[in-house]
Amino acid sequence: MKIAKDTVVTMHYKVVNAQGQLLDKAQEPTSYLHGGYDNTLPKIEEALEGQEVGFATTLNLSAADAFGERDESLVQTISKKDFPPGVKVGGQLRGRSADGHEQVFNVVKIKGDQVILDANHPWAGLNLSLSLKVLEVRAASAEEVTHRHAHGAHGHHH
Repeated sequence: MKIAKDTVVTMHYKVVNAQGQLLDKAQEPTSYLHGGYDNTLPKIEEALEGQEVGFATTLNLSAADAFGERDESLVQTISKKDFPPGVKVGGQLRGRSADGHEQVFNVVKIKGDQVILDANHPWAGLNLSLSLKVLEVRAASAEEVTHRHAHGAHGHHH
């Protein structure tokens, strides 16, 4: 079966930065619903469209095509007294952006009585190389299409 809209693609992946440093490697296969559902990067979908099981490729992506450029307006400083107890540097908090949307913030620094939070993806601003290998392609179920994501062993669990 070829990868096309409304297929579930299961793959292994590896991500390295421009210096060749390993950032992430799938320990288990991962699955996504193909076809413009925002379940993976558009350049991954573009590269896999029409391919089959066994296809392997390495994509060299600019920051703009990967996780975007850094946006310094997504960095906030809050008072430590407003900071929940138990969260440390490297942790995450859910909060609201300046325009009121829910956002995930990474705790990047605690300096004196101030905490610096960053809502940029940790890989924002980085050029990345992604190695992908397609392990399985199957037709998506009606439920997966309705829910807009893959279910099952390597997809989303409800």
